[in-house]
Parts: sequence; C-alpha cells; structure tokens
Amino acid sequence: MTLIIPPRTHDLGDGFTVRRAVPTLQARSVGPFVFVDHMGPAVFEPDRGIDVRPHPHIGLATVTYLWEGAIGHRDTLGSDQVIRPGDVNWMTSGRGIAHSERTPPQARAERSGVHGMQTWVALPKAHEETAPEFYHHPAATLPHWQQHGAGLRVIAGRAFGYESPVRVFSDTFNVALDLQAEAELALDDGVVERALYILEGEAQLDGADVPARHLVVLDRGTRPVLRALTPLKAMLVGGEPLDGPRHLWWNFVSSSKERIEQAKQDWREGRFGKIAGDDEFIPLPPDPKPEPVNYP
Repeated sequence: MTLIIPPRTHDLGDGFTVRRAVPTLQARSVGPFVFVDHMGPAVFEPDRGIDVRPHPHIGLATVTYLWEGAIGHRDTLGSDQVIRPGDVNWMTSGRGIAHSERTPPQARAERSGVHGMQTWVALPKAHEETAPEFYHHPAATLPHWQQHGAGLRVIAGRAFGYESPVRVFSDTFNVALDLQAEAELALDDGVVERALYILEGEAQLDGADVPARHLVVLDRGTRPVLRALTPLKAMLVGGEPLDGPRHLWWNFVSSSKERIEQAKQDWREGRFGKIAGDDEFIPLPPDPKPEPVNYP
C-alpha cells in the first residue's frame, strides 16, 4: 500500500457524522470515483433522522449502500424508493436530475440507526449528457458469497470473477466486505486503480496495520492480503481511470466549466423539475466553491 488518507470529518448534529475521503489533495479520484463519503454510524431518537432536501446533479452517478438503517429516495423522474442494508440505489444524473434523501416515516417513528457509504462515479465524457435514470437493486439480486470467514457483495462493476447487474458506463470496481475476526482475503487486482476504505474494525494489509475510517490507495497490479483483527466492515472502490480531468462544484461534476455554469443557472431558474411530495429545496450556494451538500 502506498497511501493512507484520513478523511475530513463533518459533524452534522444529532450524533450524525460524515467522513469524506475523496476528493482530497492526496486523491482527487480513484478510478471513476470522484466522491467517497462514509456516513455514520449514528442513532437517531424518534422524530429525528436524515433530511437531505431536493438538490441537483449533473455528469455523475450516485451510489448508495447501507450496512444499517433505511433511507428514502425521491427524484424528478418520479422514483420513490427506500433503500435497506445490502441494496444498491444507483442514480445516473447525466444531463440533470434532482433528488431528496430522507429517513422514511416508519423508521422515524422509533429510535433508528444508519451506517453506510455514498459514492459518486463521474460519467465518461461521451455519456455526461445521457438521459437521467434511477435503478434500485435489492440485496438478493447482487452477487454475494462467503469464503473463509469473508462476506463479499459486488455493488457495481466486476470483481473476484463476478459482475453486478447495476448498469455502469466504464470499468468499475465496487465491493462491500464483511470479515469475521481472523479472516483473510486477497484483494482482486483486475482493475487499474483501487482503494480500500475501512468503515469499522481493526485490520492489516500484508501485515501492516490499517487504521479504521481511513482510505488506503493500493499499488497497481498487487494482490495485498486483507486480514481482519476484529470483525470488519470495508468497501473497495476503483476501476478505469477518468478519461480526462473533471470539475467539481457543489453537486455538479463535468469536464466543462461552462456546463457547470449552465447547471447553476438551470437550478436557479427551476429547470431541473419537481419532486412529487417534496416541495423543499437547497438553494444554490454562493461562490467560492462549496462543499457537496448531501447530508445537511
């Protein structure tokens, strides 16, 4: 392993913390992944939860995966879907979509927890203006298996000889890992760029300690052995490198600065559409460049 990156931590109140590992100065992207957020673990009291008001995206796909809890997704296509542990929500923004993410009423009625990852995949230049889409893939439809104390689930793309049904636009590597204490796993080397994020537990890579809640950028062409010293939750991200630089401004990703300026104007003027049953929205923030506002 060549690089261990501590994420930036954002305390959003109610005991809810988000750790942002990508983008950072050390890693602007890993494969097509330009954004890696670790949310939680958190426990919400009754009548509390996540309330991400409607906000826009262009030029990317959002990928949501949970180990605990439930999040309700709504968007301007009319999608209305609750994601639960092991499922995948994949939203292709393409030329433009808006969505909201909230703790669903049933979970909000009682004490509830949430723990998971949300990542952004930059679309190849040829697909940046594709039509927006949303797909929900239940846990049972994704490749998942156990081997020697290690549980693996292919979220998107190809890994370890399996392929997810999630539609991707470039070579993608995204796997959820759950290892029992003392379990070992040789990491797939079938993609150019890879990183490992440890959500929970103590681990080693080829005998070297890896701190929890850190991102490890892996050397190309290697098969390091991950060993769980305690029960471990982790995620692998990576794939084909981007086909050129990307500009990130708030929730917009594009190879063109001019396209981002157009998206700003479209959001100001209400051209992204409406979300049925959710009339709130996040106003366009002022310059300078703001942080993405996925969990305000």
